[in-house]
Amino acid sequence: MARTSNTVYISRLQGLPVLDATGDSVGVVRDVVVQTPNLGSPPAVKGLVIDAFGRKRIFHPMDRVHAIDPSQVSIRGVIDTRAFTRRPSEALVIGDLFDLILSVADDVSEVVFDVAMTQNTARIWRLSEFALQQHTAGFLGFRSKRQVRTLPWSKVAPQLVDAEQGTAVTVAELADMRPADVARELHDMNPERRIEVASALDDEQLADAVQELPEDEQVDLIGALEPERAADVLETMDPDDAADLISDLPESLAEDLLTRMEPEEAADVRTLLSYGELTAGGMMTPEPVIIGPDGTVAEALALLRQEEVTPALASMVFICRPPLDTPSGRYIGAAHIQRLLREPPSQMAATLTDDDLHPLSSDADVHTVSRYFATYNLVVAPVVNDAGQLIGAVTVDDVMDHILPDDWRGRQLDGETPALSKPEGQQL
Repeated sequence: MARTSNTVYISRLQGLPVLDATGDSVGVVRDVVVQTPNLGSPPAVKGLVIDAFGRKRIFHPMDRVHAIDPSQVSIRGVIDTRAFTRRPSEALVIGDLFDLILSVADDVSEVVFDVAMTQNTARIWRLSEFALQQHTAGFLGFRSKRQVRTLPWSKVAPQLVDAEQGTAVTVAELADMRPADVARELHDMNPERRIEVASALDDEQLADAVQELPEDEQVDLIGALEPERAADVLETMDPDDAADLISDLPESLAEDLLTRMEPEEAADVRTLLSYGELTAGGMMTPEPVIIGPDGTVAEALALLRQEEVTPALASMVFICRPPLDTPSGRYIGAAHIQRLLREPPSQMAATLTDDDLHPLSSDADVHTVSRYFATYNLVVAPVVNDAGQLIGAVTVDDVMDHILPDDWRGRQLDGETPALSKPEGQQL
């Protein structure tokens, strides 16, 4: 994320124009959304509330804010034009924290004058400092020239956190957990509590956690959410995981959720649903890393380095004729990241393809796919259609999901260790 500084005072954001990737005006910054404060880590900044076109307020995620400058904020990615609705796990910095009266020191009340946010090395923005003024009756909300002092989040946190926040506290505790750990916490809750907490999680965290739950719990959870929220979560999931989940839902609910999803995301899922579940087409993701035949090693590595690319998908780049979205133009070949790292940045990636690696067909069954992975020692493999176009890629975790026992996720979340079988005549 480009920026002029890694610390920004939020009062300076209010009213700044917001421009999209083409330079067109989207609206102005109204507020900043953060995770509900807790006594642990400083609250993560989730995104901006934007007064869009003077008609309504919308939300834009912080990871899609490209640059914050003194005169404007630049954003990227798809803009969700639905009206912003605050969730129980969220707080508004300007609306909730500005002008809040705190008793930070003995017998002295102070007013929150401003709040700073800082981006860490993981590129996550968090609240970092509070600017406070001594509170005097009658001055609430009035920006006088009284002396301002700053305190770090840790000194102010005890005044902001209610020990009885219930769900908000639970959500805050889950904020920094890995998806598998969040899934374990949800798995251990009773169904009513699970829905309550899941409803308060943000879309990305819930989507990541849902993918780690047993299939029956995935179905129950998605079915219990409000339809619009369920559609948002499915949009955020990996397309192949969303397709697997939707295929397990009642037909009427599945179609309703697909209709509510963004057309492009729904189209990817519908395509995957058209293939057999236990085939390469049914297991693949339609979003592999693709580069054109004239792309260089440097360009390929830049694509593989993108944060949203999973480790498995980042192990290989696929070279295709335009168009470079699936279904692509004619599939040319694949280059391993290890080979790319050993060659000059200016070399064409198309000259480094693995000539021994033949793509999978979309109808290859799970046994064929698993043997293919074992034969070539791969973590990702290309899938093509009858026309020779790249339509997706299967990753090793997709294969494992389909060859492990149906209840493996539930057993793992219950703390069971898979038993290791001992081949006859051998010792483990």
